[in-house]
Amino acid sequence: MNKSDHIHLVGVAGVGMNPLAQALLAAGYSVSGSDRFLDQGQDLDVLPKLARAGVRLVPQDGSGITSATVSVGISTAIEKDNPDLLAAQRLRIPIRHRSELLADLARDRTCVAIAGTCGKTTTTGIVGWLLEAVGADPTVVNGGILLNWKSPDRIGNVRVGKGPLWVIEADESDRSLLNFNPDWALVTNMSADHFSLDETRTLFARFLQQVRLGYIGGTESGLPPDFAPRLKARSSEFRYGGQDFTVPLPGFHNAANAFQSVQLCEKMGYGLPALAQALTRFKGIHRRLEQVGQGAVDVYDDYAHNPAKMAAAWQTLAPHYRRVVAVWRPHGFTPLANMMSDLEDTFVRVCRAQDRLYLLPVYYAGGSADRRRDSDELVERLRQRGVSAEWAVDYGSLEDRIRADRQSGDTILIMGARDPELPVCARRMAAWPDL
Repeated sequence: MNKSDHIHLVGVAGVGMNPLAQALLAAGYSVSGSDRFLDQGQDLDVLPKLARAGVRLVPQDGSGITSATVSVGISTAIEKDNPDLLAAQRLRIPIRHRSELLADLARDRTCVAIAGTCGKTTTTGIVGWLLEAVGADPTVVNGGILLNWKSPDRIGNVRVGKGPLWVIEADESDRSLLNFNPDWALVTNMSADHFSLDETRTLFARFLQQVRLGYIGGTESGLPPDFAPRLKARSSEFRYGGQDFTVPLPGFHNAANAFQSVQLCEKMGYGLPALAQALTRFKGIHRRLEQVGQGAVDVYDDYAHNPAKMAAAWQTLAPHYRRVVAVWRPHGFTPLANMMSDLEDTFVRVCRAQDRLYLLPVYYAGGSADRRRDSDELVERLRQRGVSAEWAVDYGSLEDRIRADRQSGDTILIMGARDPELPVCARRMAAWPDL
């Protein structure tokens, strides 16, 4: 690619695409983008920020693809009959996966790649924040928004540095992490999610073989067996290398993310005292157990969408609240069907007798998915096993029920991916008058 080239991104508002758009702009490319949410008129915070940054937003009807376009970037989620793809094929313009475009940008840099089944977004954020704080001046390209970097004009999931160091989040769900040959890497953990456990182990082992200098993790837990952080309601603490660390985020999983991040930065040559001081100022990631309301009933918003992630969020909050009132919206029909038994077992395990679970219908963004199995099936299975679960047909009925039932000492936990209405719903609940 030449820096005067025009690149068009399909689904530019997506968590993998909008950071790529920002990285391409920072590298000097001309960037346009389309998104179905833009065509639907949905008020997504990310779209005007992309436009102000310099992305030309166009309808997703093929009109954004011209003879001046040298490449069309897509994610795995884009359907084959998408009008932009059809236009690119008609004009014989190369169609490239977003990870290939990002790998091109990072190829001549000192690349740090963060991967793993769970926690990679938060860990990418922590590593990027620590390296900025110790003066490494990295470029960071993350799927999640750092609250430290978010502002009215800045999305907050990309930091543009002047040095050669790049920190990127690498995705295993579509095997696209194999497009990277990083100098340094961190694999947070390994579990069955998009693939079986054996397939997952094989995938990450292959990825680690591509690492040039060194890595952290690479086992199922990614942690030493004696890792035992001190957990508090809104923070955690651990000791490593004779240095005390305070993580200003709740939960064992966040302590693990921070521990691995510190290990990697130390391996790269940075001192533990400076890393410890920087960690205390990390504010967290948007929609990663983000507290959006505080009062008689606290409200948390979380991107969790598989059994391990939902269990981590639930078990982090449960010891500190009388009840957990949880909401989950599945992000696709196929993932729900594939995870049905694991989801059932997980909710049975974490949901206490006093807790409540509300399931919304599967979020359907289009495509040819088999839509016969919805979340009401999971509700019935959970009820048969004694879980207090309810199906809410829409946000209106969901909010009416929770508002009428909430009690002092509860926490409301909103969980799910893809649907942009989830964080909006969480913030509506946070704005309710206190009890």
